[in-house]
Amino acid sequence: MKLGKWVWLGTLGVAALVTQAAHAGDQDFRLVNKTGVVITKVMVSPHDQKSWGEDIMGQDVLSDDDKVDIKFHCNEDAEYWDLKIVDKDGHEVIWQNLNLLKISKVTLKIKDEGAVAEVE
Repeated sequence: MKLGKWVWLGTLGVAALVTQAAHAGDQDFRLVNKTGVVITKVMVSPHDQKSWGEDIMGQDVLSDDDKVDIKFHCNEDAEYWDLKIVDKDGHEVIWQNLNLLKISKVTLKIKDEGAVAEVE
């Protein structure tokens, strides 16, 4: 199944696993691409914000089996975040309500049921 089929799934929610006590700026996490496609854009925004921030990948891409560490400013205090990715063909997927104060790793995969984000 290719990333293009993710679009049909719409917005998916993800349950977070508790890993540690939270402090302001502890939203840093590792994003792992296990989708089989190249991700060209990654955007994260606080859940209560109506617009997306800038593409944090800049000129870079996230190839299949690659990972990137996403770092937040130490003054950031939002708990719940939304994650949006775009592949090289322009297909996008959004996950909402990720508690980044309790997540240290997000692994994106394609399974029989569609696009999933496994969290640790």
